Amino acid sequence: MQRALEIANQQDLDLVEVAPGATPPVCRVIEFTKFKYDIEKKERESKKHQKQGRLKEIRLKPNIDEHDFATKVKQAVSFLKNKDKVRVNLFFRGRQMEHIDLGRQVLDNFIKDTQDVGQVEKAPAMEGRIMSFVISPK
Repeated sequence: MQRALEIANQQDLDLVEVAPGATPPVCRVIEFTKFKYDIEKKERESKKHQKQGRLKEIRLKPNIDEHDFATKVKQAVSFLKNKDKVRVNLFFRGRQMEHIDLGRQVLDNFIKDTQDVGQVEKAPAMEGRIMSFVISPK
């Protein structure tokens, strides 16, 4: 170990312990800043290949037509199959606020149609004029 330190000092480099658990410990004579940079570069590269769960958003209204509703459900199912979370927002306008039960019925139908590929992560809740919930993939 002492000899390795002398060699590192002669070359104006650093002695870096690579495998401290090995017997004897494995060390390298390298420039420490370059070594640190290479490690960070490998970490960035590995993060690039990881897929992060994204949150997709679908917007509905209480008086949505059957075909439009089916299209939105199909879109949500494709998002869930791609392992993305889906937030479903139902917007109320004007006097629609008096019939929140109709909006709740639309959301219940949406949950029922997507239950085979997703599960409700956050139950439907009102936030101002918007009723929303989140579905995550199974």
